[in-house]
Amino acid sequence: MIHRTIKLSCFALLLPGMLYAQNVKKLTIQEAIQLGVENSKNLKLSQNRIEQNMAQLDIVKDNALPSASASAIYNHAEIPTDKLTIGGADAINLPKRADAYIGLASVSQLVYGGGKLKYARESTKLLADVARLDADKVKEEVTFAAIDTYYALYKLSQSHKVVDQNLESIASQLKQAERFFEQGIVTKNDVLRFQLQQSNVTLTKLEIEGNQRIVNYNLDVLLGLPEDTQIEIADPAGDAMAMEPLTNYLDRGMNTRQELKELDLRNKAADFDVKSVKANTLPTFSLGADVYYINPSGNFIPSNHQYIVPMTVGATLSWNIGNLWTNKNKVSKARIQQDEFVIQKTIQSDNVRTEINKNYQNYQVAKNKINVLETSIAQATENDRLYASRYKNNVASVTDRIDAETLLFQARINLEIAKADAGIAYYTLLKSTGKISQ
Repeated sequence: MIHRTIKLSCFALLLPGMLYAQNVKKLTIQEAIQLGVENSKNLKLSQNRIEQNMAQLDIVKDNALPSASASAIYNHAEIPTDKLTIGGADAINLPKRADAYIGLASVSQLVYGGGKLKYARESTKLLADVARLDADKVKEEVTFAAIDTYYALYKLSQSHKVVDQNLESIASQLKQAERFFEQGIVTKNDVLRFQLQQSNVTLTKLEIEGNQRIVNYNLDVLLGLPEDTQIEIADPAGDAMAMEPLTNYLDRGMNTRQELKELDLRNKAADFDVKSVKANTLPTFSLGADVYYINPSGNFIPSNHQYIVPMTVGATLSWNIGNLWTNKNKVSKARIQQDEFVIQKTIQSDNVRTEINKNYQNYQVAKNKINVLETSIAQATENDRLYASRYKNNVASVTDRIDAETLLFQARINLEIAKADAGIAYYTLLKSTGKISQ
């Protein structure tokens, strides 16, 4: 019984940790991107827009199908004056009332409409492609949002580790100062200064932990994870690739950016619109067939020879000649609208090149910062070692000792932040080319 109680007690102690572990999820940056894309509500909305455009394309295709209609008419007439005399002829006696049933079924097919149906179909196809490009652009935005938030959490995670290391170092220095104070080597002020430094760094740690909880929650929502999931970040610093020449990124951007492709598609769609307007000046030709049912007997089901069923087949050629001189301004307007897309692409191309160049330079600066900070850490580490030795030998003040340690602490945090900033700068550069995943 005692052993069982001990086992249950141990299980009760371990249970909170087990439950907590269930809410911890280790994620690499690529896994975060995949989850972000799979669970993005914006991407689902973009897919819905694609489906809308495909449905519109089906509607346009249906316009090329034959049209058919059927109708049935029932007429009842009351004739108060049932006698009709024309000139000197004998009077014609009419019934007091009359009923008639008329039915009509017709089928028609447009054979040639100046190519307007073809132009409408091609234009709608291009607009569907535009919707797909919009979805690609949203996917890139979602991918970058996942990357950006992932790196933000990485920054805080690394800063937290550095703060913990610094607190361990301060705790060691505080014990040393207390020991020196007991030996009469240093004053109480030295102990208080280390205690104050410990308090300040602890406040920094609390602030970092609060920001970690905020960013972690945001990343949970972005990736579609349960909101109490604790995400463990893998070091993404090694994902940054070596820089290529600027011209490579510029060429890639000109060929890949969704905005430029979209303007090309809209320009092509506008070209079909111009052709469609021009088609107004061409004749149209259609074929049709009609079947009539005429029953003047008044009986719903007439006897033989009391109804007729004439059938007709016809061809219609029509031409609105007035469009030859009234359509030219409509064509001019359509061409002006098409020219707008050409101008917009020129402007957008300049913007893309400018954006890529800026992001390229920012990434280069970010990489250089890492080199400088790595050197500064080596310098700060040596400086901290020297002042630790001097303070231990009582030839350096507590202020000098704390300043040296603070410089090393700040240099370490700056390096971790610089690494994250370089990663973000790298992905920002890729995003400006129109494709993050290479």
